[in-house]
Amino acid sequence: MFILLSSFTAFSQIIRIPDDQPTIQAGIDASENGDTVLVMPGTYFENLNLKGKNILLGSLFITTGDLSHVGTTIINGSMPAHPDTASCIRIIHGEDSTCVIAGFTITGGQGTRWEDEHGPGRWYTEGGGILIQNAAPTIRNNIITGNEAIRKGTRTVSAGGGAIRCGDGNPHILNNMITSNKGLYGGGIVLNYSGAVIRNNVIARNTGGQDYGGGGIWLNGSGVKPRLIENNTITQNSSTTYGGGVEASYGSSGTYVNNIIYGNSAPTKPQVNGTPRMTYSDIQGGYTGTGNFDDNPRFSGATYALPDDSHCIDAGNPDAGYNDPEDPQHQGLARNPAKGTLRNDMGAFGGPGSQELPVADASGTHPVAALIYPVNIYPNPADDQVIVAFPEPNELFDQLIITDPLGRIVWMQAVAAGEREIRISLDHGRFISGLYILKMSGPTSSFTQRLIINH
Repeated sequence: MFILLSSFTAFSQIIRIPDDQPTIQAGIDASENGDTVLVMPGTYFENLNLKGKNILLGSLFITTGDLSHVGTTIINGSMPAHPDTASCIRIIHGEDSTCVIAGFTITGGQGTRWEDEHGPGRWYTEGGGILIQNAAPTIRNNIITGNEAIRKGTRTVSAGGGAIRCGDGNPHILNNMITSNKGLYGGGIVLNYSGAVIRNNVIARNTGGQDYGGGGIWLNGSGVKPRLIENNTITQNSSTTYGGGVEASYGSSGTYVNNIIYGNSAPTKPQVNGTPRMTYSDIQGGYTGTGNFDDNPRFSGATYALPDDSHCIDAGNPDAGYNDPEDPQHQGLARNPAKGTLRNDMGAFGGPGSQELPVADASGTHPVAALIYPVNIYPNPADDQVIVAFPEPNELFDQLIITDPLGRIVWMQAVAAGEREIRISLDHGRFISGLYILKMSGPTSSFTQRLIINH
């Protein structure tokens, strides 16, 4: 189910990026609680800070329900202003569940240098894609891929939470594809003294675990709020030490139900390390608990869906509260992507929260992403001149604008069809040293990139 803007109050505003504000961060800064920051398709090289704003930050997916917008609206954190704040998104100022991040591809993050709240003086690199602390946001319907938390040195003990790291909070992590992230512990998700609702996610192909284990999910301590880990598909994650799928030896509290934990790898306890209580789950190698079994789920397709003959269909908890949604055209049968009758299907596509998920390909990148990098900007940082080069003759854009961080236009020009290269002279009177935003726009496409000028 996508999020309708009409559900917000009449007093909230919609801030459109890049129409109303030049960058996503500028939109966040201009927003108030209850507002919507609506981001048009494009690639945004930004490292965002929600700054305590309880807002809906989303792509056009939230207005249309069209999953293609998830792959074409990209927050790329690979160009941070400072390497110590290189998470794609930081949610660290007490945001609650009405702070929603929905409908993006979140990639390129490298984590933030962070002091352990439970071990003063011990610093870590945390949260490659998303860093959450003392907050309870809702993270839903995203592709979170290609992020890493692996940097450590003399001033840093370790690094973890390649996709998401949450400490002392209670996030709701729902209906996401969390794939191909890296962490020295918790390649996918880290929960450190945190509650959480983790439901209907595919957590796959995440790697790491060199320091404290954990390829898919890593848990430590207990949170004030409970942990509910329900209807997830946790597969093909790997740890070089232990707990390829789930590492819970540091904190096993929580309710684990209706999950598929299969095909993960590690030298020790490849599926689950620790003793969390798990029920009605398909766990490779077997695991003690009501309703658990060990059977190859025989995944089908890029989303790890279940084929019609999978034994995970109609095998979850039989309580009606866990039922799959009903197909309105076929009474008593589950609505796609769930299958079979109304009894819960194990894995990411079963249960009351069952939805179609955005698709990431085998490399962890949405196939459409290659289509939205049609411009090369170099050198960057630049001194006397910057070049905008088109790998193919321009057919997408008709305008180029450069703004300062406050959104003031310092350069604007038309872009011709068939253009292959634009050279902009960075005269010192117009351009002082600092950060700028270069935007390309056209009738159906947009492209945004940070430009650093260093005279």
